[in-house]
Amino acid sequence: MTFEEKRARLFLVLGMFFITNALLGEFAGTKVFSLEATLGLAPADLSFFGVEHLSFNLTAGVIAWPLVFVLTDIINEYFGRRGVRLISFITAGLIAYSFLIIYFTIKLAPAEFWKFRIEEGEVLNMNFAYNAIFGQGLWIIVGSLVAFLVGQFLDVTVFEFFKSKTGSRKIWLRATGSTLVSQLIDSFVVLFIAFYIGAGWSLSQVLAVCTMNYLYKAVIAVLSTPLVYLAHFAIDRYLGHADKAKLSTVSLLDSTPDRTPQT
Repeated sequence: MTFEEKRARLFLVLGMFFITNALLGEFAGTKVFSLEATLGLAPADLSFFGVEHLSFNLTAGVIAWPLVFVLTDIINEYFGRRGVRLISFITAGLIAYSFLIIYFTIKLAPAEFWKFRIEEGEVLNMNFAYNAIFGQGLWIIVGSLVAFLVGQFLDVTVFEFFKSKTGSRKIWLRATGSTLVSQLIDSFVVLFIAFYIGAGWSLSQVLAVCTMNYLYKAVIAVLSTPLVYLAHFAIDRYLGHADKAKLSTVSLLDSTPDRTPQT
């Protein structure tokens, strides 16, 4: 297999996992769960920005989103800024397309035999449940897409900054450091747009919930660092020493702005 074939296949596989986790993160995010109850722990009962009795009530999308940022760092490592930019715009477009399809499915008239269902002696309105689960508000969708793109490009910028200082050393620093910075901004942007602008939350409430979300994301970012090293090991074995060197050169060139004089 030639170098170009390996490179194309690697980008395809990474891109597929990236897009799949991003879409799963969006749609799984319609469920809010209690982290403490899931782990059998007492509520955290924290206080930030004057908001009391805060617990780790998170969207289920936090299960998939950390993998998106791990994959962002891997793609950036091997394909540079252009690779991340390409896959990020494709993913944002597919997320918007998915929400559009879901919007039209909500407008469909439900079949009578499907509309109601009896579970544990209670009558469930399946159409109401479907619409309530998937019918996210416009501001949530806008906030999610904007936060995704802002987080991605900030992640790339911070990643490249650390890489310029450390070279090929200290993978953990550029991978975990870029995720910690980008996730902070991502958490604030989505909550600010969706709930401060869209739902009339106070700024203190937005900041308090953002802090709780970020505490969780920061811990997960640190814990997922071994995944970055595992991915590096697997990819380097797949590429081999010679092709790895070629791909590193391509990544460096892709991440450097074109300063060729125009004639």
